[in-house]
Amino acid sequence: MSLDLDHLRQWIGRSETREERLAAFPSNALAATLNREDPAYAEGSALPPLWHWLHFLPISPLKEAGPDGHPTRGGFLPPVPLPRRMWAGSRFVFLMPLLIGEKGSRVSTVKSITHKAGKSGDLVFVTVRHEISGENGPAIEEEHDIVYREAAAPGAPPPPPVAPPAGAEWSFPIHPDAVLLFRYSALTFNSHRIHYDLDYVTNEEGYPGLIVHGPLIATLLLDGLRRAKPEVSLKTFSFRAVAPTFHIDPFAVHGRLAEPGKAQLWAEKSGALTMEGMAEFA
Repeated sequence: MSLDLDHLRQWIGRSETREERLAAFPSNALAATLNREDPAYAEGSALPPLWHWLHFLPISPLKEAGPDGHPTRGGFLPPVPLPRRMWAGSRFVFLMPLLIGEKGSRVSTVKSITHKAGKSGDLVFVTVRHEISGENGPAIEEEHDIVYREAAAPGAPPPPPVAPPAGAEWSFPIHPDAVLLFRYSALTFNSHRIHYDLDYVTNEEGYPGLIVHGPLIATLLLDGLRRAKPEVSLKTFSFRAVAPTFHIDPFAVHGRLAEPGKAQLWAEKSGALTMEGMAEFA
């Protein structure tokens, strides 16, 4: 499949703005989904880190859905002609909390589009910058990396596993299932079929099971930090997806203090690293 990179790079600099008044329901629903025993979220409550992903969601007509369940490509994001699309990682700066009940906005801009030739074929990375603000000013700066890749060749072996760090100071087991993935897909209005359609993900994309959302695993990394160190105030966070996790894979999120004011976070399944992250806090 040929890639017209000059055409795709015409999307660099494209921008869109979304605004909404932040409702309490999504936070209460996610807290229930994560089995948290938080006080009820209500007007004036601060959104926990990464829970802004429940807001500013693009809503497209069902008739615009492509074969993978995502909206047809070529709107805000470039129409990369590669079949697999995954969340590769993100970087955040937390400036102030977003509050339930306030009017917020998110300005999104396509920052870069790059091509790499990997062992499995073409890779196209699209980086989008999000600037999220509340009524009192900028609240979160985010850069989001999306990777587009070719379908796996029949019978291609998976990449070798990466060993996770040692010396976790806290660990929380996670037992993903279709109900967890359905709830997170619904809360984030994510219709990508790899997260809920077992026939599609196994027969069309060649995976052994439903794929656990990268943002959900990142949220669980920070949820583990919040449970282990509830007193900290997050300043920055970054994460990188290393290997996919499926609904048939029990996994765990771990963390340890790397140095004063920093925590190393990671997820692993069966002794293999699946996501790594670093948090800086006050």
